[in-house]
Amino acid sequence: MSIHTPVFLEQAINVLQVTEGGLYIDATTGEGGHTRQILARGGRVLALDWDSAQYQKLVNQFAGTAQVQVVLSNFSTIEKVAQENQFGLVDGVLFDFGLSMEQIARSGRGFSFKANAEPLDMRIHEGEGTTAADIVNSYSLEDLYTMFAKNSEDVHAHDVAENIVRSRRLNHIHTVGDLKQAMGQVGSFARIFQALRIEVNHEFENIREGLAGAWNLLKPEGRIVVITFHSLEDRMVKQFAKEKGCAVQKVKPADFGVKKSFERSAMLRIIVKN
Repeated sequence: MSIHTPVFLEQAINVLQVTEGGLYIDATTGEGGHTRQILARGGRVLALDWDSAQYQKLVNQFAGTAQVQVVLSNFSTIEKVAQENQFGLVDGVLFDFGLSMEQIARSGRGFSFKANAEPLDMRIHEGEGTTAADIVNSYSLEDLYTMFAKNSEDVHAHDVAENIVRSRRLNHIHTVGDLKQAMGQVGSFARIFQALRIEVNHEFENIREGLAGAWNLLKPEGRIVVITFHSLEDRMVKQFAKEKGCAVQKVKPADFGVKKSFERSAMLRIIVKN
């Protein structure tokens, strides 16, 4: 689970190479940390967030700041949103694929496997689409196994799927605690919850579309800066760069002495448009 404060806050902005008056898209604005840093260096920002509660807080936070446009949108539609907001060719795009601390601690949507009483929802955009509870209660054994294996690479994916199917025959799975009880003593809570969040929010599809849209918006020599929190995301970023014929630079938190366990898996990637 991507629980974090911005592990690469300063480093990400440094490699974005913000220039006075430049145009930048913060595709995953969250609590606004990266956007504030871009503004401090003289950039203009199109700030996107798909969580309606966070979006409203961002609107309030940046009210009266002419250099920021805040939009409620999934980054998969980044190209369309930029065009609609007269945000032409841009100097840089930043993606941070981790959840914000606000979402983890206060959303009440079951993002953390430690929040036993919370409903098993996991939708980043509230009220739209299928919940995690819908998935664990309706997917077939084979579909659960395939989803867990693909989205988490947990070696116990099949055993987890079998336990869930067996448990739901007796009791509907409503909450975080219900799912943990259904899983039993097999599998990793962190990996299985990650897999469900990815499935609920179509994260892999959105990443592919978001990177493609960002690339189309970039000026020559423009930069895409991406912070990932697990190997599956990172693999997609590297594959995208390969398809575009670009070298991709990497930075690891260990290079800056990061010691927190939930941040050590983070990776900063920089793609420069040829």
